[in-house]
Amino acid sequence: MIELSLNSVEKCFGANLILRNVTFEVQTGERVGLVGRNGSGKSTVLKLISGLECIDKGNIAIRKGAIIGYLEQIPSYSKKYTVNEVLNLAFKDLMQIEEEMMKLEKKMRALEDAELDKILKLYSNMQEQYEIRGGYEKEEKLSRICTGLKFSNEFLNKHFSLLSGGEKTTVMLGKILLENPDILLLDEPTNHLDMDSLDWLENYLKEYRGAVVIVSHDRYFLDSVVSKIIEIEDLESKTYMGNYSDFIKQKEENITLELESFKEQQKKVDAIENSIKTLRDWANRSGNEKFYRRAASMQKRLEKMEKVDRPNTEKQNMKLNIKSSGRSGEEAIKLEGACKSFYDKELFCDANLLVTYGERIALIGPNGSGKSTMIKILLGEERIDQGKIQLGANAKVAYLPQDINFKDETQTVLQYFREDIEVLEGKAREYLSKFMFYGESVFKKVGSLSGGEKTRLKLSKLLYEDVNLLVLDEPTNHLDIDSIETLEEALMDFKGTIFFISHDRYFINKICNKVVALENKRLTSCIGNYDYYKVKKTELIEKIEEAKIKEEKPKKVKAADETRKKEMIIKGLEKNIYELEQELSELDIKINSLGSDYIELSKFTSKKEKFEEELERLMEEWVKLDML
Repeated sequence: MIELSLNSVEKCFGANLILRNVTFEVQTGERVGLVGRNGSGKSTVLKLISGLECIDKGNIAIRKGAIIGYLEQIPSYSKKYTVNEVLNLAFKDLMQIEEEMMKLEKKMRALEDAELDKILKLYSNMQEQYEIRGGYEKEEKLSRICTGLKFSNEFLNKHFSLLSGGEKTTVMLGKILLENPDILLLDEPTNHLDMDSLDWLENYLKEYRGAVVIVSHDRYFLDSVVSKIIEIEDLESKTYMGNYSDFIKQKEENITLELESFKEQQKKVDAIENSIKTLRDWANRSGNEKFYRRAASMQKRLEKMEKVDRPNTEKQNMKLNIKSSGRSGEEAIKLEGACKSFYDKELFCDANLLVTYGERIALIGPNGSGKSTMIKILLGEERIDQGKIQLGANAKVAYLPQDINFKDETQTVLQYFREDIEVLEGKAREYLSKFMFYGESVFKKVGSLSGGEKTRLKLSKLLYEDVNLLVLDEPTNHLDIDSIETLEEALMDFKGTIFFISHDRYFINKICNKVVALENKRLTSCIGNYDYYKVKKTELIEKIEEAKIKEEKPKKVKAADETRKKEMIIKGLEKNIYELEQELSELDIKINSLGSDYIELSKFTSKKEKFEEELERLMEEWVKLDML
C-alpha cells in the first residue's frame, strides 16, 4: 500500500527555486534514505510531507488516516517537566482514555440494571480501544526505548529544560518512536547517538511496521537500514533501489551510460553539421538549389533531434591537500597510568596508550565516557589527576573541535582566516575557494554560518599550516557525504599521525588502522578497523558467556578478599597487555625497516604472530575478569 507520494513537487523561497520536479512514492513498511548535498532541499522535502511548509506546484498524497511523526525543532515545555514526563506525552491519547475509564468506573459503583448495562457497554468499547492502541504494552515500550537510547533513571528525572541541545534531540527521538506513527520522518537521527545506541536504532527501524523516510549522512546506517534511496540533485529527485552502496554503484553506472549516449549523439551531430556545411559549400559554388534544400532539411532534422545532456561528472567540492610537516618523534602520543575525575565521577583510571608516528587511531566509547576530555588532556587544555602524558618531539598539532565557536561572530570568513596569517587578500580568497567559499561568500559573518560551513572554515585555517599530528573530534558531524568523502581522501594521503573521535562507522572503517575503546573507565586497543573490532568484541563476549555456563558453580568466599584479589590480577594483566602492545609497535617499526631481507622478515614476523596470540589470550582473560 502506498503511504505517501509526491508528484512534480516544486518549492520556492522568495525568488529562489529550491525544488523542481520532485517525484517519488513510499510504500507501507518501506525504509527510504533521502540523500543530497547540504542545501539541496532534503529537510525541505520532510517539511513539505509533514505539512510545515506548503508546496508551490505539484501534489503530495498521503494515505487517508495516516499519522505522521516528524521532529522539526525542539518544542518548549514547562520548566517543571522532567524527561520522563516529556516521553509520556507520547501516550497522551491513551492517558485520556484511562481518565475516561476511571470516571466510568466511579459511575458504575452507583448504577444498576439498564443504566449499568449502558455504561458497561461504553466501558467495554473504551477498553477495546485502549488495547488496540497498545495501552497494556505502554510500560514495556517505554522501557525498551529508554534501554536502547540509554536513558537512566537519573536522566529520566532531570528537568527537560536543563538538557543540552543534543540530549533534547535524543529525547524527542525517543518520544517520536513511542508515538509509533504510520509515517516516520527522521532528520539526521544518528547525530547524537553513541555506537551501542546506533546499533539499537538500526535494529529497531528494521522491525518498524510503518514507513520510514530518513535524511542522513551516515553511510553505514543507510547501508544497514534502507532499501531505497531518493537523491535530490540539481533541484530534482531520482530513485534508486537498494541501500547506499547499491545507490553509489547504480549512479556510477548511469553516469557512464549517459556519458556514452552523449558522446554517441555528439558524433552524429558533428557528422550532420559537417554534411550541412559541405552541402552549403557545394551549393554556393555550383548555384544548385537542390544542395540548399537538402542542407535546410538536414538542419531541421538536427533542430528536432532530442538532445542528450552531458552528465555533470565534476561537482563543486572541497579540494583538500594536507601539507605534512617533518615527522614527529616515533612515539607521537604516550599516556601512562592516567586517571581523571570530575567531582565524584571517575572518567578513567590507570589508562595507558601509545600512538606511534603514522598511526591512525579511532577513539570510541559511550557518550559521557570521557573521549573529548581525553583529547583536551592531550592538547593541554585539561590536566590529569594522576599519571604521565607526552606528545612526540617536534609534534605540530592541528585540532578540530566538535563544537566550533568564534570569539568574534561579527568577523567575516575572510577576516577570520587572515586574522593570524600573513597572506594577501587575493591569495586568501583563492585558498578559501578550495573549501567552497566562492565569490561574495567570503564576506559572510562567521556567526551566520551553518554547521558544515563552520567545519570547512575551521579546516581551511588548520590545514594552511604544516602539521604532522591531526586531532579530530567528530569531524564528519556537519559535513555532507561528498565533503566527508573528500576529507577521507585527503586523510588517506596524509603521512603524519591521526587521532580522532567519531561515531561515523563508515569513516572509521576507511581511515583507522587501530581502534582504542574507552569503556568501563579503561582503554583497550584492537589493531584493525571498526568492523574487525566489533567481530573480536562479539567473539570475546561469546567465549566468556560459554565459560560462565560451564564454570557456574556456587562459591562462598569473602567478598572483600575476592575483590582485592580480582583487582590485583586485572592490574597485572593490564600491565602485561600494555607492555605487549609496546613490543608489537616496536616490532612493526623493525619489520618496516627490514625492506627485502626475507630471512629477518620471516624471523620477526613469526615473533610478532606469537606476541599477537599472547595479547589476544591476555585480553580474553581481562574481559572475562572485568565482566565478573
